[in-house]
Amino acid sequence: MESTALNKAQIEVIQALSALHSDEEVYELKRVLARFFANRAQNEIERLWDEGIINEDILKSYENAHFRTPYK
Repeated sequence: MESTALNKAQIEVIQALSALHSDEEVYELKRVLARFFANRAQNEIERLWDEGIINEDILKSYENAHFRTPYK
């Protein structure tokens, strides 16, 4: 496996993790991260909607879609 250097953001996260001392703190950090990524996803969905890349018809076409990875 090739090793790579950590970027500034990754170092910041590791430093923050070192300050956690309980399972409750870890759980709270997970909630904050989940909220952060959910907000990013929502912003991207709104951008796609505003640009006309997605619309009601496209969303309806996904109602019965199956995007599972086929395993052999």
